[in-house]
Amino acid sequence: MRRKLKSPLPQRHGLDAVRLRTPVVDPGAAGWATMRDHLVERLPRVAPARIDAMLREERIVDADGPITVESPYVPESFLWFHRDLPVEVPVPFEIGVVHRDEHLLVVDKPHFLATIPRGSHIVETALVRLRREHDLPALIPAHRLDRVTAGLLMFVIRPEDRGAYQTLFRDRLVHKTYEAIAPFDPQLTLPRTVRSRIVKERGVICAVEVPGEPNAETLVELAEHRGGLGRYLLTPRTGRTHQLRLHLSGLGIPILGDDFYPVLTDKPLDDFRRPLQLLASTLEFTDPLTGAPRRFRTRATLQAWTDRAAWAGAGGAGISPPAAASGR
Repeated sequence: MRRKLKSPLPQRHGLDAVRLRTPVVDPGAAGWATMRDHLVERLPRVAPARIDAMLREERIVDADGPITVESPYVPESFLWFHRDLPVEVPVPFEIGVVHRDEHLLVVDKPHFLATIPRGSHIVETALVRLRREHDLPALIPAHRLDRVTAGLLMFVIRPEDRGAYQTLFRDRLVHKTYEAIAPFDPQLTLPRTVRSRIVKERGVICAVEVPGEPNAETLVELAEHRGGLGRYLLTPRTGRTHQLRLHLSGLGIPILGDDFYPVLTDKPLDDFRRPLQLLASTLEFTDPLTGAPRRFRTRATLQAWTDRAAWAGAGGAGISPPAAASGR
């Protein structure tokens, strides 16, 4: 069993260094006399001049230290470096801490903040922020929330505990509930269980419901209604992409602030007005390490319900200010 090599570079901005392994090839046949030659071919999105600059600045290292422009190509070796970060729009909302112990950090994630680095969202993500703010470099999410969904998000603090907690979510052993604000339809009979087949194709932004054997199931309940709006309790029994949004849209009551369903609309990344009114509200499970029951509840409330004028007007975090600051 190959021993996993630890990065010689520390985290930067809460991010681990990228690790590359060079392939087993004849460097002459591949045309790679130097490591620099290999990197230019391996990283086509990085300009050769930028790779040269990183090498001069000693930002690319192997197990023995920085490499240079002249370093010869070595097959089956490892290189580490930190990528240049994209320019990101700051997400101007705080993450509220709900619970912390030696194993878990449970937070209320605001709308518009991605869970993990991906695409154009790197530093402005819950994982990177929490690693920096709480000095927890090994922190990892036990599950994920969509960028536009607010509410409970659970992270594992110790690397040796990751598998136990992540397996709970993989095996659907966590009972999750959500709240959503959507139009009230007095003709709609609730509670009801919605079942459908949802397909999400790689590279396509929206998921779709298609004929066939159902693979998505949601219990939809009405908690209360007023002023033409309903506050709905949603219990997903599966975890398909955009399942809750598709199911409410299919019932004719799309969630307020939904820019995907029923109609996809373009929204700039710096537009934080009228966010999706969907909140992950509870997490319940049996702790895999202690056997004790665990239950976490959000301290946030959806702004379209608690302050409809503020949500519809100037906009904001989408969760009421006192709730957004909870746990601080």
